[in-house]
Amino acid sequence: MLIRYPGHEILLPDIVRAVNCHLFDAGGRRYVDLESGVWCATVGHGHPRVLRALTEQAARIAHNGYCYGTAVVEEAARELLDRLGFAGGDCVLLCSGSEAVEHGVRTAQAAAGRPLLLTMADSYFGAYGSASRRRADEWFSFDWTPCASCPFAGECDRGCPHWEAVPFEQIGGFVFEPGSSSGLVRFPPDKLIRNLVATIRRDGGLVLVNEVTTGFGRTGRWFGHQHYGFAPDVVATGKSLGNGYPVSAALYAPGVRERLGGSPLKYAQSHQNDPLGAAVAREVVRVIADEDLIARGAAAGARLLAGLEEIRARVGRIAQIRARGPMIAVELDDAPDAAFTARLHRDLVGRGYVTGRRPGLPVLRLDPALTIGDEDVDGFLAAFAAALSDG
Repeated sequence: MLIRYPGHEILLPDIVRAVNCHLFDAGGRRYVDLESGVWCATVGHGHPRVLRALTEQAARIAHNGYCYGTAVVEEAARELLDRLGFAGGDCVLLCSGSEAVEHGVRTAQAAAGRPLLLTMADSYFGAYGSASRRRADEWFSFDWTPCASCPFAGECDRGCPHWEAVPFEQIGGFVFEPGSSSGLVRFPPDKLIRNLVATIRRDGGLVLVNEVTTGFGRTGRWFGHQHYGFAPDVVATGKSLGNGYPVSAALYAPGVRERLGGSPLKYAQSHQNDPLGAAVAREVVRVIADEDLIARGAAAGARLLAGLEEIRARVGRIAQIRARGPMIAVELDDAPDAAFTARLHRDLVGRGYVTGRRPGLPVLRLDPALTIGDEDVDGFLAAFAAALSDG
């Protein structure tokens, strides 16, 4: 039996084809994919330029050994570093976002000189390694919930009991997820993040950003941390970088290597810096830039948000909408078992629209491709309003 991720119903068992934002089943019925697979198909399923890059590179060479290189890998690394303003820094291409985060975490731990890494309590960093275990001897988790309604206009300081609880003298780095919040789409306050970054930097620590779910246009900018106005030392990317192909990257600003004594982290993986993944990643970044998809995705997100707010005012059943660009969470008025949300999720599939559902929680999540058209946005909004009214 095929092992699947628990908690998710298989509502469409026979999808045979995908084009841009549309899925097609064996019977020929079309569905609008507002989840982009697992938040990956940022430039749309089967983008012709990405397919061409993949097939042409596969015909040349797909996989590298440790003792030889391929130009496309160097080019992809350079373009990714330049996109972040990390020219002269370092990059390693890997296979998954979890792996990219773990590579960055191990680097931060090795460079820190202090035992703990700080993160937000609602962050999700991956399926394995130190970042998934979050042991108390390696991590300090900060509950930022009280900070969302902070009444003080000044900077965070030792006069605040929440700030006072952070053992900064033991912390060697800050690992920040700028908005996904374990899939719930929540945004820590700007002031808090700016103060944490400044304090960690003042004490010589590294700032690592997990952009696996928020990078490459997902929040209306190239990267989620850009909404907070700081430059990180380490960035982990994945998901959107491959548009469905399993490639990720850990990227390091100039100077991080020197913190490790001049040598990068010792890390071996069979598909590290593979040319096939590099060709796909390079083309995805170029497509986003060439087709102005950051602006296009931001406009689609604004259209979705405006329509959802109108439905909330007119129909009800929506408790809260949290959004940044085309990354949107709709929290519903529901019972503790979230049964209504589950029914609504199924109903929308029946009407031809695939959304994300957080198992056991009253939240639907939207992460459409940056290429989604107005017709699909408006069609979803009409279907969503109808499903809420019928529910």
